[in-house]
Amino acid sequence: MAYRKTPAELARLSSAREHLIQQATDVVAEVGWAQASVNAVAAAAGIAAGSVYQHFPSKAALAVEVFRRASGREVEVLGEVLRSPGDPVERLTRGVEVFARRSFERRGLAYALLAAPAEPAVGAERLEYRRQYRALFAEVVREGVATGVLPAQNPEITAAALTGAVGEVLADPLAAAEGDFADPLISELTAMSLRCLGAVRGSTG
Repeated sequence: MAYRKTPAELARLSSAREHLIQQATDVVAEVGWAQASVNAVAAAAGIAAGSVYQHFPSKAALAVEVFRRASGREVEVLGEVLRSPGDPVERLTRGVEVFARRSFERRGLAYALLAAPAEPAVGAERLEYRRQYRALFAEVVREGVATGVLPAQNPEITAAALTGAVGEVLADPLAAAEGDFADPLISELTAMSLRCLGAVRGSTG
């Protein structure tokens, strides 16, 4: 009969895996994907490098899990803002602002998620999450067009342009080690987003 782990063993393994993911996330935020080696992650987690492979078959698998967890949370937060009650233009503007502010709160991780060089498995995940961001933006643009607060346009194209523009605007500032320019940049970013939508700030008030 095959050995089955006890509930206590399963709980211990789950806790150890979560700890490993959190430490790996911190390492990626500090040094990027390329330098986040198995040895570096294991050292941060306080375990032997070989123990990492009890939870993940490869460095790539661990990196993908780190990316999915972190990006998934950002998609969740953006979705909460964009799907909240209120005017579509205001929600879109607020969504861009919240996304940008959260990025500046943890620059290293945000840069890793948005633009830092990464292995192909992470690059594939990045594309998938960009699609999720686009879908969220398109949903609200579609609502804005339907209610007449935005001019007629293709919501998918606008959402793709907005997603790409936000990432491009944030990439270099997030990569910078220093610089207190979050507020003016976010102001310019939200203004650009309104122009992209064909909206005018304050027009819905």
